[in-house]
Amino acid sequence: VQLQASGGGSVLTGGSLRLSCAASGGTFSELVMGWFRQAPGKEREFVSAITGTGDMTYYGDFVKGRFSISRDNAKNTLTLQMHDLKPEDTAVYYCAADRRPQRGLSAVAIMYDYWGQGTQVTVSS
Repeated sequence: VQLQASGGGSVLTGGSLRLSCAASGGTFSELVMGWFRQAPGKEREFVSAITGTGDMTYYGDFVKGRFSISRDNAKNTLTLQMHDLKPEDTAVYYCAADRRPQRGLSAVAIMYDYWGQGTQVTVSS
């Protein structure tokens, strides 16, 4: 499975961005998909995850209703819509795939088998 993240950029506090992750090489609908982020000098942090069918989602505590994860299985695409961005959201955002959906949605990075290259999000005040 290959993952390609895109959509990052620079915005002001309170702005919005829409990240996308294009998947290829596998059966997308069978994958649990997730977003993680990593800021300089910090550990990789869970952002959100979604089941293969899209019927269940899971968010990190810091999200507080600002982000929304979704997927389009017909287009093999994962999306993270982010609103009300804050400077502390500045990080490289990675999409990831877990090929064992029976384990449910995980916030633990090592549970994900495939990773995209990351896309930079910068929020300035």
